[in-house]
Order: sequence, then C-alpha cells, then structure tokens
Amino acid sequence: MKIYDISQELLTCNVYDGDPTPTARLVKSMEGGELYNLTEISLCVHNGTHIDAPRHFIKDADGIDSIPLEKCVGYAIVIEVDADIDHNAAHRIISFAKEQNPDAFHRILIKGSGTITPDGARVFAENDVFLVGTESQSVGDAKAPMAVHIILLEKGVVLLEGLRLKQVPQGVYLLSAQPINIKKCDGAPVRAILISDI
Repeated sequence: MKIYDISQELLTCNVYDGDPTPTARLVKSMEGGELYNLTEISLCVHNGTHIDAPRHFIKDADGIDSIPLEKCVGYAIVIEVDADIDHNAAHRIISFAKEQNPDAFHRILIKGSGTITPDGARVFAENDVFLVGTESQSVGDAKAPMAVHIILLEKGVVLLEGLRLKQVPQGVYLLSAQPINIKKCDGAPVRAILISDI
C-alpha cells in the first residue's frame, strides 16, 4: 500500500488572489517557561487544499457541515489534462474512468492545468459525478469562476481545490478528503490523501 498526501502545507500554501493569508502565533511556549506549547491560527477556509460548500456561491445553500462524507471517500481517478475540459473532454474523462474502475468516475481529480468550462461542468453535474478536484485554487476559469461553481454546486458536486498531484501517476486510487466540520460555513480545509495498491 502506498499513501500520497495530496494536500498543501497550510502556512506556506497557495492563496487565491484577495483572500487572507494563513498565519500562526505561539500563544504558550515551553521555551518561554510554560508547561506546553499552544498555537493559534488564523486562516480563510479557502486557503490551501479545501472543499467548497454550496453556500460559497449560492445564497442560503448548505454549508460544509451538510456535505455527505461518502462523496469525499471512495474510489477516484487521477487524470492528467492540460487543456480546457469542455463537453467532449468531460465525456471522455468519464468513459475512461469507467473503463479503469466502474466506481472511479464518481470522483475525478484533474492533474495539470486543465480548466473546466461551463459545458464540461454540466456533463459532470448530469452524470452522477460526486466530486471534482483540481490543482488550481478554483475550478473553472480563474477570471470568471462563478458559472462553473454554480453549475456543479447546484447539483451537489463536491469541489476539492488546491490539490498537489504532481507526484501521483495517472490511475485509480482510494480517496479520503473529509472537510473540517464547521457549522454553516462556505468551505473548509482538507487533509486529502490517495491510497494505491488496494
């Protein structure tokens, strides 16, 4: 069994333009004479590797605490794409995933710079895809991310962003990517891993 940690380290992670940067402050220190170390952190829930809840782009929608965890755990396919993922490309990805493992198409992880278009998002949303993950800090075009987010989030597709897949070969894995439980929040950090040879 091999485990790939596909998460960013939080304090040195990529930060979406305009979002707050995570910081840490040592509140109590053994070097300072305390009995223990205690750290306080401040962060945006969309820093580093994270999951978007529907509430991120849809008013009064479900928060991160309402996401079914079974969508975040199970077989997944890592597929390398460095072009736009339009209608045809999305269908090809789903077909390829089904050929590799009948359950892998439910969780699609995009390795590389592939960008999901609105047409591609509709294909994923209408074909029982549970989760879409990207290495980018935002699915879809960074200049106009709202359309792709809304198409996917309205259908309950989990968005797993800010992955690190460079060292992961294309193929089928067991994904574990549970978000931190934060009541009615629009997103949450994730420690995402992939397990091979299962």
